[in-house]
Amino acid sequence: MLDIRYILDNVEAVRGRLARRGAEAAARLDEVVALGGERGALIPLLDGKRGELKRGSEEFGRLQKSLAKEEADARRAGLKVTSGEIKELEARLAEIEQKLGALMLLVPNLPSDQVPAGADADSSRVESVRGEPPVLDFAPRPHWELGEKLGIIDFERAAKISGARFAVLRGAGALLERALISFMLETHTREHGYTEVMPPFLVNRDSMTGTGQLPKFEEDSFRVEGRDLFLVPTAEVPVTNLHRDEILDEEALPLRYCSWTACFRSEAGAYGRDVRGLIRQHQFNKVELVKFTRPEESYRELDMMMEDASRILGKLGLHHRVVTLSAGDMGFSAAKCYDIEVWLPSQGQFREISSCSNCEDFQARRARIRFKPAGGGRTRLVHTLNGSGLAVGRTMIAILEQCQQADGSVRVPAPLRPFMGGMERIG
Repeated sequence: MLDIRYILDNVEAVRGRLARRGAEAAARLDEVVALGGERGALIPLLDGKRGELKRGSEEFGRLQKSLAKEEADARRAGLKVTSGEIKELEARLAEIEQKLGALMLLVPNLPSDQVPAGADADSSRVESVRGEPPVLDFAPRPHWELGEKLGIIDFERAAKISGARFAVLRGAGALLERALISFMLETHTREHGYTEVMPPFLVNRDSMTGTGQLPKFEEDSFRVEGRDLFLVPTAEVPVTNLHRDEILDEEALPLRYCSWTACFRSEAGAYGRDVRGLIRQHQFNKVELVKFTRPEESYRELDMMMEDASRILGKLGLHHRVVTLSAGDMGFSAAKCYDIEVWLPSQGQFREISSCSNCEDFQARRARIRFKPAGGGRTRLVHTLNGSGLAVGRTMIAILEQCQQADGSVRVPAPLRPFMGGMERIG
């Protein structure tokens, strides 16, 4: 959530930065400014009326015994009028604050000056291309065809069990998925300095609101009927909310967490896209990276997070690239976002496998996460960062497609073999 005081003091600057995200992002600003202005005018008026009532009541208390009945009645009536005016002003202020609070939850984060302008992915900036593309002297097969022929992915039975956009992994497929999770967690904890967290897969409304999933994206969430609980869309939600309503010690920062969870998304706006295979599933596994930092360190930590995620792909020998998303292509809570995109030979294009975002103090303000400066003084909001380290299913896709062999088998990348009982090939 943005700081309403900053908005009202810098209306045109905020308007310009929101406009970089597109017309929809800037559309609510006028209403925010109008309500904020009315609130700002009401507060001193209400304070004045409260002071007037207090002084009048104190004076009446002192003089009441010496006043004639008519004057005492008149003063009492005047105090009653002032009290009624205060109640009306309080009701209007409460109404404005409720509307303003609800509206502010729908305003996206301001894009950083480091982010390229533009409304969509066409304006994003490629920062680097990493690793070598696989040399395949045959027509590459798509991952769903490979998976079904190898008997390691079963979409038909998943549809029978649960419906569309689910998959059953079997045999070496299930083993590969588990190996990837273990390899990612081992690398991030032992080499990159993250602390592993195993959170609940169900979270409450406050947690979803704290990270920005609610209220804007409620239709994309799976909610438990009769209980105001949601299946996690990403481990970012429970892990960021570990420190909701807390004041951290500056000496403890930065905090770096990694977490594996299953993730659940309804993909309400995605029907018709990526209907084949594992690209867009209702349920998928992901290893998430989350950081809490001092504001002055957050962009350095963002670059480190992106490198940590990219290093996983490098170890697996997978061709990929790093892209800085344009303002209009970023997620709701992000001030800057790197996408890591992996090469899929069957599609002849790069596809997103990780998004690493600096949310600055946007989530921290919503979730009230602060830190106490070591030198004393007022508490400050932390900066929160999150990123996929990586999406496990999409990493499996990349392995199946980039490591496929002419005979239909798939070479297992060397770093995964210790987690797969020494298996070198799926065939």
